[in-house]
Amino acid sequence: MLAIDFVNTLTSEEDRLPQWLAEQGLPWSEAVVELRAQVREAVLTARDGAEPDLVPLNAALRGAPAYEVLSWSGGVVVSRERAGDESARALAVLAGAAADLLASPAVRKVKTCEGPGCVLLFVPAHPRRRWCDPATCGNRVRVARYYQRHKD
Repeated sequence: MLAIDFVNTLTSEEDRLPQWLAEQGLPWSEAVVELRAQVREAVLTARDGAEPDLVPLNAALRGAPAYEVLSWSGGVVVSRERAGDESARALAVLAGAAADLLASPAVRKVKTCEGPGCVLLFVPAHPRRRWCDPATCGNRVRVARYYQRHKD
């Protein structure tokens, strides 16, 4: 999910936003950094069943309205494009991904990783999953537990 990937560019150890945006073909700006915090807060609030602050997301969506474009490729193909400058389009794309998540039932399933010090969000494939990545955070917890049991 693009919205979760966007939010997870800020880990407890580093900020991977510039690299991630480059991989997505989107420009970096302070507004994108602010939007990331607003998306995270909205997702966590909606997950808990409360009303999130949607004003900043709606403003980002209005900054580069989407429109459909028809083209021909052996048949009519409908694609979606956005008006506005490059920065406004980037904000609108990211806010649109957040809107898709916030409007879906999956938002109620979003979890915060239980790994010590980990701040990443994820939508579990299995309802009992507790870590963003069982191979990293899950393994750290299991190793620490094993160490505590065998320390004496």
